[in-house]
Amino acid sequence: MDKSFLIFLAIPIFFVMILIEYTYGKLKGKNNYRLNDTITSINIGLLSRFPTILNLGAQGLVYAYVASYLSLNILPENSIFTWVFAFVLYDFLYYWMHRLHHENKLLWGTHVVHHHGEEFNLSTAMRQTSTGFLWKWIFYLPMVILGIPPLIFVAVGGLNLIYQYWVHTEHIGKLGWYEKIFITPSNHRIHHAKNPEYIDANYGGVFILWDRFFGTYIEEKDEIKPVYGTVKPLRSWNPLWANVEVFSGMVRDSFYTKHWKDKIKVWFSSTKWRPADMIERFPPTDIEFKEKFDPKLDSALKPFLFTQIFIMPVFAMIVFLTVSQQTYTETTFFGASILISSSIIGITLNNNFSVLYVEIFRALGVLILIYLFGFADETLLPSIVMTLHALINLAVSFGILFSYQRRLLIKPINN
Repeated sequence: MDKSFLIFLAIPIFFVMILIEYTYGKLKGKNNYRLNDTITSINIGLLSRFPTILNLGAQGLVYAYVASYLSLNILPENSIFTWVFAFVLYDFLYYWMHRLHHENKLLWGTHVVHHHGEEFNLSTAMRQTSTGFLWKWIFYLPMVILGIPPLIFVAVGGLNLIYQYWVHTEHIGKLGWYEKIFITPSNHRIHHAKNPEYIDANYGGVFILWDRFFGTYIEEKDEIKPVYGTVKPLRSWNPLWANVEVFSGMVRDSFYTKHWKDKIKVWFSSTKWRPADMIERFPPTDIEFKEKFDPKLDSALKPFLFTQIFIMPVFAMIVFLTVSQQTYTETTFFGASILISSSIIGITLNNNFSVLYVEIFRALGVLILIYLFGFADETLLPSIVMTLHALINLAVSFGILFSYQRRLLIKPINN
């Protein structure tokens, strides 16, 4: 039970909208897409769907238990009141879930991945958590208790997330009266800004009304341009690290701090708090406020990266659309392949040629496993796509590494 089906159906539309926004930005001289940032956003988005596909988390089980075993009165599915009530209630609960994920460090660890992006465009919306399944479901228990039918719960959750997609753009200004009721690009830009004047505001998913009611609304000011990203920059393109970076810091601080009280407090404190001895031992890196993480990328690596932009989303879509026909082992294999590939892509974006050797071993491993074990007819299509992906990556990786090694040999002679 999850909104992933609706999200996957919307993915082709998302990519068309990204292309339109990119083209518009280029024509107007206001392009805010970078290859490294965009690829990372796509990778993080693809990874975010697999924990649910693998049935990690407890939302479906809890919903089924509360609705069935406690014999709650389920509201009628064919009532417009049920749909409207569920849609508004979901967004109200989303507001509190979202706000608390910004105020509590443990919760922030699962949400921070959405805010790492230092550009603000439609691809940023794809930066969704892969660890949110751990406890986000808890915030929606009132919907179960109040008798919202499972179908409607899934539908309004998907619609809520899909609505949020279009507000991740810098090309749409303020929208008059609409700003007073709904989340818009203008007030959502504030949510993603790390400026002291803007930080921690505008938490609604569809309605900005909750922020106005509960004192967390901040309007975008013409004289203060939003600076995007997190106060503590990630400075990495690795989607796996993006999902665990905050948890890693909490584990480190909890382990090394001298005070037992602080060892516990680390996990449940505000996002800004750290033990005093840990600030002294592991001080934050001093980075200029507006500086973006943008390591120079050798043009020789671009063929490999452009290949991934087209193949990875297609592979993920096919895996998802055939998931009901896969065994759990097959789905895990497909998911692991996408996770490893995404991490390799992220390391490549740091201008790292050596990681292509890892990609060669990964691709060879995929081909060997497919040859040894094979797959049932039901999973033939994702297996074919994964095989093609491995073969193409082998050819491209070998070509790039051969050219790179040749360049290194010629350079000393020219010098």
